[in-house]
Amino acid sequence: MSSPLSGSAAIVGIGATEFSKDSGRSELQLACEAIVAALSDAGIDPSEVDGLSTFTAETNGEVLVARNCGLGELKFFSRIGYGGGAACATVQQAAMAVTTGVADVVVCYRAFNERSGVRYGLGQHDRPMDSTADRAAYAWMTPQGLSTPAQWVAMFARRYMHEHGATSEDFGRVAVVARKHAANNPEAWFYRRPITLDDHQNSRWIAEPLHLLDCCQETDGGQALVIVSAERAATLDNKPALIKGAAQGSGRDQHMMTSYYRPDITGIPEMGLVGRQLYAQSGLGPEDIDAAILYDHFTPLVLPQLEELGFCARGEAKDFIADGNLEVGGLLPSNTHGGQIGEAYLHGVNGIAEAVRLLRGTSTNQPDTAENIIVTAGTAVPTSGLILGVA
Repeated sequence: MSSPLSGSAAIVGIGATEFSKDSGRSELQLACEAIVAALSDAGIDPSEVDGLSTFTAETNGEVLVARNCGLGELKFFSRIGYGGGAACATVQQAAMAVTTGVADVVVCYRAFNERSGVRYGLGQHDRPMDSTADRAAYAWMTPQGLSTPAQWVAMFARRYMHEHGATSEDFGRVAVVARKHAANNPEAWFYRRPITLDDHQNSRWIAEPLHLLDCCQETDGGQALVIVSAERAATLDNKPALIKGAAQGSGRDQHMMTSYYRPDITGIPEMGLVGRQLYAQSGLGPEDIDAAILYDHFTPLVLPQLEELGFCARGEAKDFIADGNLEVGGLLPSNTHGGQIGEAYLHGVNGIAEAVRLLRGTSTNQPDTAENIIVTAGTAVPTSGLILGVA
């Protein structure tokens, strides 16, 4: 393998709470439940954990988590910004820490009451401004009526439709596949509740051309992952998910979901950067990938991900999807857990857990072959990605 990082660490434990709309408990309790479950799954005692990695958006501080979960001394702790773009980067940080000997057992976690608490989908319009540069950047958007994530993505979606002839139905097919997979997943919020393309088309507008069913859920819950060295992983009971590639990417003239000033706004160049690194690190290419977990907070952004990662040419994702390639029996089974549209919105960390299940052979929508899985984090923001595989 072409990178010292590739294959040197593995995910050996996954754990989650239930996914709900009203958890009835604190975000700290959700985080701790997920972490304890992940450690139990790995067969590792909490006292062995010496590293933590999470999001800057996480409300549960490392020392609080450590005390409440019975963790030991912490030698490593890191946080990644940019919302859902951090998901795979937390694992990258954990893998680097384990590979360099900085830590031995690192837990990545994300937990929030995103439905019953602070709802990201409500946007920025009623949030107080302050003097930070990050907050001031919103002053260029909100006065123009660009306040919510759906509104920001709608601009990209409309331009993509204009450039490539995509339609609302092309976006809807992404949602239909996600809900089909969720309907077979007992842990998914939309278990046994598939939708049709007509359902999608008849759902109300959120921000044209986005329908309600183009948008991910709002979820209360927690998810955690346990990362150790490949050598340690080989001694544990679970089949390890080797981290064959782990990368971050921020493109030229990058904005936070509003990169409208590039010469072409129908692609996701930061995801292309992530993909090139993943393939270089792992020695793999698109033809070697058996399944994908694609960040689907909004359906239109799934299409350029397929293109940036080399699964189809620019503008051809709509045809790739229409041909059934995201189905379990297709060329690239995708979001087999139901994605954030069908299972839960946990900022993408639940998608990483599904990639682990695919490699273990325990997904509720298990394809015939699952030896190399690509996972992406948030789109239209500085982002990250993984290639996980079997030993």
